[in-house]
Amino acid sequence: MTKADWIFTAKTLLTSRLIDTIEETELAPSGKVLYQFSSRGHELAQILLAVHLDGKHDAATVYYRSRPFVLAAGMTIEEAFSGPMAKSGSRNGGRDIGVVHNLTPRNGITVLPASGDVGAQYTPAVGWAQGADYRANVLNEKQWKSSCAVALGGDASVATSGFWAALTIATTKNYPMIFFIEDNNYGISVPGTYQTPGANIAENLASFKNLLILDGDGTDPEEASLLIKQAVDTVRKRQSPVLLRLKVPRLCGHSGADNQSYKPLETKESEINTDPLPRLKTFLQKKKILSAKDWTNLEAEVTIEVRQGLDRAVNQSEPDVSTTKNHLVYDGMNAQIVGGLLPEITISTISQDESEGPRINLIHAVRLTLEQELKVNNRVMVFGEDVGVKGGVHGATVDLQTKFGDDRVFDTSLSEEGIIGRTIGLAFAGLMPVPEIQFRKYLDPAMEQINDTGTIRWRTNNQFAAPMVVRIPVGHSKRTGDPWHSVSGEAIFAHTLGWKIAMPSNARDAVGLLRTALRGNDPTFFLEHRNLLDTSAGRSIYPGNNFMIPFGVANVIETGTKVTIVTWGEMVHRAKDAVSALGESIEIIDLRTIAPWDKLTVIDSIKKTNRCMILHEDTITSGFGAEIAAIIAKEAFSYLDAPIERVATPDVPIPYNLKMMDVIIPTNEIIIDRLEYLINF
Repeated sequence: MTKADWIFTAKTLLTSRLIDTIEETELAPSGKVLYQFSSRGHELAQILLAVHLDGKHDAATVYYRSRPFVLAAGMTIEEAFSGPMAKSGSRNGGRDIGVVHNLTPRNGITVLPASGDVGAQYTPAVGWAQGADYRANVLNEKQWKSSCAVALGGDASVATSGFWAALTIATTKNYPMIFFIEDNNYGISVPGTYQTPGANIAENLASFKNLLILDGDGTDPEEASLLIKQAVDTVRKRQSPVLLRLKVPRLCGHSGADNQSYKPLETKESEINTDPLPRLKTFLQKKKILSAKDWTNLEAEVTIEVRQGLDRAVNQSEPDVSTTKNHLVYDGMNAQIVGGLLPEITISTISQDESEGPRINLIHAVRLTLEQELKVNNRVMVFGEDVGVKGGVHGATVDLQTKFGDDRVFDTSLSEEGIIGRTIGLAFAGLMPVPEIQFRKYLDPAMEQINDTGTIRWRTNNQFAAPMVVRIPVGHSKRTGDPWHSVSGEAIFAHTLGWKIAMPSNARDAVGLLRTALRGNDPTFFLEHRNLLDTSAGRSIYPGNNFMIPFGVANVIETGTKVTIVTWGEMVHRAKDAVSALGESIEIIDLRTIAPWDKLTVIDSIKKTNRCMILHEDTITSGFGAEIAAIIAKEAFSYLDAPIERVATPDVPIPYNLKMMDVIIPTNEIIIDRLEYLINF
């Protein structure tokens, strides 16, 4: 490190320490800061890390004690104060806690949006690392060749599934990632021995293959700097991922509400004696980088700058509350700065319906669409468990790895947290990731990452976004059901903020909706009903390589005057069969997309028919049909001549036994019975 680097380190440490002190002693007691998380004791190691991350495409995921790192990466003092005070000029515009950081590149480092969930930072970091390798080696972008990703985390976070998922991915694939563990031996009040046997993750991982283990003192300026440089150099040279554990003191409580009464007195005294601030001062004087007078002058300079930054933050306006609902999804005009394709390239969204192709199954339609988009867009990546050589357990990716290589179509470890978490990082790196989750129930371990993904655009005030398409086969199959493979569950997705949801009922719609999602700018669930994948009901003519269907536009597949049926997915075909058998004039609306859904078409139909049935496979209590019914009751109540009828699966899992399954999933007989009830009401 140069003299300038060390002076920068000292100034940033003094700045961070004074910001913490002002928050703890002035802003929090006066109620101007509601959530206060100090970094006292952690600063030196974080700042040294930022100094060494000087690559154009280096990125880091951070956590609530990472403000010194973010300051060193370019966040201003004013922003540092305005975040916890929820002012308009904060990095998130007052939408999120001030210590849930994000930072578009300023000093070279991209600080990827933090999560409020402990351990959620690791798999997005490994996704960025994989994306860096992809852009360097597949897209031949030289500026990405030595970039790296770092995940900052405390010692307690190494007990989480995200840490182990990312560790598996990084070490099995040799991705350029550093696990930067700041070990202060406490997770709030729980000591490190409860998180890791022996309380030292570096010792425990000593036998881990393809992982450089570094362990040292994060308060010793020289030792910490040398270890960090070694870690960064190792991943830049693509030698191996690195786990760097640095021992640091937590000189404060977990948060402003924590008085640390659980810490023994001798522990507190020991931590004070290892404060990195006086150690840095002594080191710089010993190396003749800063004299005692220079240090005093630097402290005075920092005090002035911090107080000025505080004044500017205090005088910022409150956020404009009229913008609170903005940026949950892409508005079609204001693109994010980081993430997805749109900040760098434009993808055609012009639809052309050729309608002269062969009649194909729905699963074949998915495969053809994936193949075409892989051809025309070299940033599309398809992956998941068994999607490579096997071609997917449902056959959606057969031969795609052979045609496009295992950098673009690849298998993953058995970790849905790892699949979705890395997908976020790949999206941040400017790619269009398309993960497959084999069955809806299997997604459960990744719900933390799913929920985080949907709010990225909103909680970063449109600075970041992570567009992706998550493909999931859902529902029962023609062979059988069961509680593990036959979950539909779209209502849970509909309640997951920031996601779009498609659920096609036929091959033509599958092509159009999937292509729209792949060329879109939002995270999207693409749900493929298992009973339609290779059955005659889902077959249709292939509409061509440029066919697209906008989200939020339903398809009126049967017109009628007596009842409106609102449905989607496999239930569309049961509705058609029931209406055909009944022989009445009944309108059938296939929503095609759940988020957004076509309210206008539904309301207009009810104005004509005056009766409505909502039909779906997901369970009836809090199923998406309840939301539709609520809207109808509010906006079309005066047009109704009968109660709104909901026909859905009762609140039990899907059984394995076929006869039991037929009792649960709505049959044609049940649908006909309820239609007759509505007509005769």
